[in-house]
Amino acid sequence: MNNNLLFFALVILGFQPLFSQNEYNVRSGLIPQLAPFYHGVAAGDPLSDRIIIWTRITPNSPTQPGEVLNVNWRVASDIAMNNIVATGSTITSSLRDYTVKVDVIGLNPKTCYYYDFTYDGTNSLVGRMKTAPSTNADSVRFAVVSCSDYENGYFNAYASIVERNDIDAVIHLGDYIYEYVAAAGVDGRLAEPANEIVTLSDYRTRYSHYRLDKDLRNVHQQYAFITVWDDHETANNSWMNGAENHTEGTEGIWSARKSSGKQAYFEWMPVREQSDDSTRLYRKITYGNLLNLYMLDTRLEGREEQINATDPETNSPDRTILGLDQYNWLTTELGSSPAQWNILGQQVMMAPLKAFGVTLNTDQWDGYPAERTKLYNHILDNNIQNLVVLTGDIHTSWANDLPHTGYNSSTGSGSAGVEYVITSVTSSSSPIGFPSAFISAANPHIKWSDLSKKGYLVLDINQQRVQGDYWLNENITTPTTNVTLGNKFHVNSGERFLNSSSAASSRNHSNCEQAPMIDPTINVTNLNNSLVWIGAYPNPFEKEITVQYNAAKQGKITVKVLSEDGKLLQSKDYQTLNGLNNLKIDGENFNSGIYQIQIKDNQRNKLVRMVKL
Repeated sequence: MNNNLLFFALVILGFQPLFSQNEYNVRSGLIPQLAPFYHGVAAGDPLSDRIIIWTRITPNSPTQPGEVLNVNWRVASDIAMNNIVATGSTITSSLRDYTVKVDVIGLNPKTCYYYDFTYDGTNSLVGRMKTAPSTNADSVRFAVVSCSDYENGYFNAYASIVERNDIDAVIHLGDYIYEYVAAAGVDGRLAEPANEIVTLSDYRTRYSHYRLDKDLRNVHQQYAFITVWDDHETANNSWMNGAENHTEGTEGIWSARKSSGKQAYFEWMPVREQSDDSTRLYRKITYGNLLNLYMLDTRLEGREEQINATDPETNSPDRTILGLDQYNWLTTELGSSPAQWNILGQQVMMAPLKAFGVTLNTDQWDGYPAERTKLYNHILDNNIQNLVVLTGDIHTSWANDLPHTGYNSSTGSGSAGVEYVITSVTSSSSPIGFPSAFISAANPHIKWSDLSKKGYLVLDINQQRVQGDYWLNENITTPTTNVTLGNKFHVNSGERFLNSSSAASSRNHSNCEQAPMIDPTINVTNLNNSLVWIGAYPNPFEKEITVQYNAAKQGKITVKVLSEDGKLLQSKDYQTLNGLNNLKIDGENFNSGIYQIQIKDNQRNKLVRMVKL
């Protein structure tokens, strides 16, 4: 039975996915029924007539450099994939880590679609997605998330978003992965590879590991994502030409690391690449005449290095967080926008945050005050209406006015717009050192904050108002979909300040049935083949080979390196854990040529050819 028939049979029999504590208490691993699409499917960047669809192939063994895999794809208007509206084929290879990304065009606006992929006679999961409206739009509803550290807890926010089934798309504001060395993870949720990720192989391995998480797989399967990166997709507190968590003496040239982080992001994320610059992330997503969503890059595009708040250069009029090109693009777009609402999706808090008159965090827009003032002036001088800013990064929740000259906290006059700061999915909250009440007293434009709970925001938009509902949970150390309403605020059309809302927003999406998800009670390590290659790279290699594989059980494996003619050059035993594993092979002293890497347990072995430059 192929995967589609299996899932449709489950639906017909009334199967409803439920959480299984057993599944959560094992290491991340492969689900055999998903082969070779272990990482699921995803969609992204919906427009009125097109949308990105994504998957990743895990071949039985890594292919040779340049060898391509042929993949077919389909889009249908029904969940059974009978009414096909678009179909085609594409290729992938090790050059893009076997990821597949297609921009499907010719679709109808404001329509729910289903899609899947086929490779070597096997179908992927069926994914669900929804296109944007083209003209008149009565309402749009997003879930907004940020900062998802795999090791720090379960992705309960993602699971809750799947369960609620009432949104059009998910906006992710960055820190989708974390680059840090593996540490003591909740319930053994240790990131792969164990080292701090620096190279392209490292970044690919870390994305692969994250995307095997059940809740992340499910939320991608059910909703299109609109994403931007923050700093941890490269390194902590990154900027255009460096990062706080990067040392060139030991970790190489920053430009190479930044390029590797960007490449892996575009490979593994369902984001549309720009025709004029395939490495540029800032872009516009339009939802009819209701809203323009500007996804900004305040990290890598043009940000100057962070400096101390007392540095006189902090107030320099030339200091930038966006960079000249992005700033000019944004202000031009805002000045010509016909949309009812202009929404900025970006990384760091725009509203000021001070204690006793001292700036608390210069990594935020507070470290670039002249450009913030310049942007506010442009908005107010050109009477640009209905500005809403969405922010992630700081792992806590905030609801802010954006104060400008003459701001009055009682009336909201003098505000340039409003800002919803979204807490993290799991990432730890850095202690502010002051209670919420003190922060609001010292910063009267801050209407509310929660400095501990995790969760997500539901952003509900119609012609009259934008409302943000903060859905929070206090527990990320055990799997749950339970959330409570932390607070709720709205901004009315024609106003520039937040109001407290009387009730949470709601909307029915019963006309867009969920795609069937895999049975969560399946044992993730019960694979027909004991060993499964997931990645072996780079190929060709220069110094080091990274191997990611899945083992069906804990025990000893033997890793051998052989010459092209079969001569044994190196042999080493490792203790492997059940589920996902990662190891590195030192090949710096190998001569140029072709080598065979063999991984063997007591049942089977896997062999791959690698080329040394």
